[in-house]
Amino acid sequence: MQNSKNIETDVLIIGAGVAGLTTAIKLAQKRPELSITVITKTHTKESNTSWAQGGIASVWDFSTDGYEKHIEDTLIAGDGICDPEVVEIVVKEGHDRVKELISWGARFDKEDDGDYNLGKEGGHSENRILHYKDITGWEIQRTLNEKVKEYKNVTIYEHYFALDIITQHHLGRNITRLTPGIECYGAYVFNKETQDIDTVTARATVMCTGGSGQIYKNTTNPVIATGDGIAMVYRAKGRVANMEFVQFHPTALYQTTGENPDFLISEAVRGFGAVLKTPEGEEFMQKYDERLSLAPRDIVARAIDNEMKISGSDHMSLDCRHLDHEGFLEHFPNIYKKCKSVGIDPFTDLIPVVPACHYVCGGIYVDVWGRSSIGHLYAAGECTCSGLHGANRLASNSLLEGLVYGDRVAQDIDQTIDSITLQGSIPDWDAEGTTEPKEMVLITQSWKELKDLMSYYVGIVRTNVRLNRAANRLFLLYDETERLYGKTKISPQLCELRNLITIAYLVTKGAEMRRESRGLHYNTDYPYQFEYQETTYM
Repeated sequence: MQNSKNIETDVLIIGAGVAGLTTAIKLAQKRPELSITVITKTHTKESNTSWAQGGIASVWDFSTDGYEKHIEDTLIAGDGICDPEVVEIVVKEGHDRVKELISWGARFDKEDDGDYNLGKEGGHSENRILHYKDITGWEIQRTLNEKVKEYKNVTIYEHYFALDIITQHHLGRNITRLTPGIECYGAYVFNKETQDIDTVTARATVMCTGGSGQIYKNTTNPVIATGDGIAMVYRAKGRVANMEFVQFHPTALYQTTGENPDFLISEAVRGFGAVLKTPEGEEFMQKYDERLSLAPRDIVARAIDNEMKISGSDHMSLDCRHLDHEGFLEHFPNIYKKCKSVGIDPFTDLIPVVPACHYVCGGIYVDVWGRSSIGHLYAAGECTCSGLHGANRLASNSLLEGLVYGDRVAQDIDQTIDSITLQGSIPDWDAEGTTEPKEMVLITQSWKELKDLMSYYVGIVRTNVRLNRAANRLFLLYDETERLYGKTKISPQLCELRNLITIAYLVTKGAEMRRESRGLHYNTDYPYQFEYQETTYM
């Protein structure tokens, strides 16, 4: 690694989605003298944020809506495990953050009279979803990408893959989960273009690495969603919580081609009036919830899963045939285009849909300022367990969380960074004794095995027997992968597999520990809810 670099920066932000870039922009505004470094493992147009379709939830029309209604909807969806303080913070501060985003250039759809066209999604009692067609995430990502260019103290490195955060462990100290005062000094990053491993030292580090959906066969998450940030913090002995709560979006487009990721049929389509039906055209949601097709996602996903098992069908259907055609084309042009490309006309055909992994509600445990259990390490966005989502995320609250926590992390760094000194004498990454990998098939096959076992054993409906079998299989995969990691040179594919195995372990272990059914975690051996418990891994 003779070409490896040592990069010194005041603030290192890992991830360039809504949370990462909001943090960078807000901090650059407050402290133009600070050096801010953002790394992303692909490029700034590719993130979990850019794949978000539906919109961003924010109280907007105060004549019919209010903060208390949004708070109540979020708490109900979270099934008793939300942190009420966090919910209030995000809902109330979110309004100003969205207004700020609009001032930066974000475009949301409007009515002819100039008022915003507010959508409605599952679990929401009022129309409060701001959206841009059916590519709201893309529009938010575009806005942030343009805004961050205004700040000369922000440097963005594309195609840099974070391997591990640097702690006292790398200085020769034995660190356990009980060690007090663990601190983060930056990260080791793999330069995908030069194949070198660089050392980035920072006074403060912010983890904004997004989701983990690639642990499942069917997911709406992009291929980059491999849980890197959560896995890095867990390896560094940081606190991670509530990983068993994995949200499956009820309506991904069913295809036999094995497309990865699955194409999402936004919940906003049901908010627009689409109705869930069997392939034969019979409605079924009345059997499960009085809110019918607009019930919260956990209920709808389990209902679809149950109907598929009862009938033996490999999908359910979404009926859009009765909807206003002109309005549908205006609001959902990309969904219409995608359906037509695979031979489905939403105006004459039922759209085949299946549940797909969409969002992980657990993650790096953070406080109201985004501070993790590791000193000088913050986190924001989907990689966190902030207390907002509880046992089930309310639709379109995630982009709001990224904006609010990006702002809050920037505020806290602004107040504390002057008291933090840059750690010196960080050793280079040790690659001694490793060789080039000879068989990539070992990695690709292990990844396939991982997706299969998580989908079959730790999916929408779980049992103790399935969870135990998953845990046993995961240990074998972990052991094989660690031995491979110890003797071969670093590759992003191997590191992502390693991270995904860690995420799968955390999801499975959390599911085993939670001896109840609540929110997104449904175990047929514990069909009833009991007292509150939080699954945290120390």
